[in-house]
Amino acid sequence: MIKLSKSAALFLAATTLLMQSCALHSTTTIKSNERFLLGNNPHNSFRVKLKNVSDKEVEIHRAPIAGGRHSGQLVQPGESVRVRVEANTALVIINNSENEASVQLT
Repeated sequence: MIKLSKSAALFLAATTLLMQSCALHSTTTIKSNERFLLGNNPHNSFRVKLKNVSDKEVEIHRAPIAGGRHSGQLVQPGESVRVRVEANTALVIINNSENEASVQLT
């Protein structure tokens, strides 16, 4: 068993809490025939788990802030996907249905 001093244990606990607070955990609602952009600004690469919690498919693709788009895919209702988004690139989530759509982002 590893023994830690009180200061080391406190540092470890504070670091763990800080890392958890920086994580993204949200449910995002997208209005009918609209889109949501995640990361549409200069940034480093990031990863996101997206779960479609609505009853209609949503479309996702990556869009570099310098222009263009790539890596499009459809996410079916109830489906989860893990996406790696490159630096300075937005993840675009599109709701092409006539109803609101919701996605969970973690």
